[in-house]
Amino acid sequence: MTTSRPDRLPPEHAPVAGFPLNDNELVVGGIPLTRLAARAGRTPFYAYDRKLLTERVAELRGILPSGVMLHYAMKANPMPALVGHMARLVDGLDVASAGELRVALDAGTSAQDISFAGPGKTANELLQAVAAGILVNIESFREVDLLEAASRQLGLAARVAVRVNPDFELKSSGMKMGGGPRPFGVDAEQAPALLGRIRDAGLAFEGFHLFAGSQNLKSEAIIEAQRQSYALALRLAEHAPAPIRNLNLGGGFGIPYFPGEQRLDPSPIAANLAELQADASSRWQGARLVIELGRYLVGEAGIYVCRVLDRKVSRGQVFLVTDGGMHHHLAASGNFGQIIRKNYPVAVGNRMASPGGESATVVGPLCTPLDVLGDKLPLAHARPEDLIVVFQSGAYGASASPQGFLGHPAPLELLV
Repeated sequence: MTTSRPDRLPPEHAPVAGFPLNDNELVVGGIPLTRLAARAGRTPFYAYDRKLLTERVAELRGILPSGVMLHYAMKANPMPALVGHMARLVDGLDVASAGELRVALDAGTSAQDISFAGPGKTANELLQAVAAGILVNIESFREVDLLEAASRQLGLAARVAVRVNPDFELKSSGMKMGGGPRPFGVDAEQAPALLGRIRDAGLAFEGFHLFAGSQNLKSEAIIEAQRQSYALALRLAEHAPAPIRNLNLGGGFGIPYFPGEQRLDPSPIAANLAELQADASSRWQGARLVIELGRYLVGEAGIYVCRVLDRKVSRGQVFLVTDGGMHHHLAASGNFGQIIRKNYPVAVGNRMASPGGESATVVGPLCTPLDVLGDKLPLAHARPEDLIVVFQSGAYGASASPQGFLGHPAPLELLV
């Protein structure tokens, strides 16, 4: 019997919802986990649930004002099949390399709706971007020179926006992308001079990109950053060579990972965006506000699955040794930005209805003490061949991990 998922994880975990159960096991994309593992052919693997991806976008669409564009930041998860699915749901894609650009174009997204950000774009990447006709977020004076040369070579004015490093940061964010000295964008105080250089180069200016930070669970902090970003854009628009057509306010929407964290409420953010959009429309005809989200759209729709190879007890501590680990899921190991290691939500995926009967540490096969997927977690009693599930794994998983470390096979990725 399949039921909607109750809160089956112990209170030590962050809240997890969305995946139903079939008797004793997790169901992903309508398929019980053990059957999905058999279909995959081997473990470890990542699985992303199409239904959950679609529902998350629909939830946002239901509250966002119609004039605000929703973009998917591919760096969160660039799996081609997933990008193809997301491209049909959102208004545009944001890429961070020429490789991601190829995936975005292959997904059928119009070049008009693709933007490119990154502090170290190569001359060839910028040439590719101009040839494709996408919007380039300029992050230095050097890029203006390279885009001027590319435009001259192709006989096509580069579409550009200025990525601004603001003089403030997104408070309470897990990863700060603006405020203070940063490699990202152009400092706000240097932006007027850069805008003058864009005018002289004859580039097609369209707007600004302001990204203050990411992984924030406080709506009031995101609202404050958006208001400050908008006010900064108004000041800089006075120096712009053309009216603003695109104003990307970034994202920052977080998801809960760790004990004590609560879900973000996006409703107040949507109401704030409605006010900003109304003001922008009154100032610049046809201007579009853009929010750029990655983790928030895909993070909770994915899981990482590995198989227990061995069960060991060392001086009273249970260790579940699996065929997956930090080389596949660096973030869950705590080695992707955590200062103090905290556990992702983890469960024995084929024993979901069983109580947390013991404290166990889930480790991988690598010869390093860093290879830990869950430390001293209350889990169902697991045996070899059982399936360990790491939740909240749809973002910054496979592509953000050192898959070549120690020569183990790469994980599979499934969109189901």
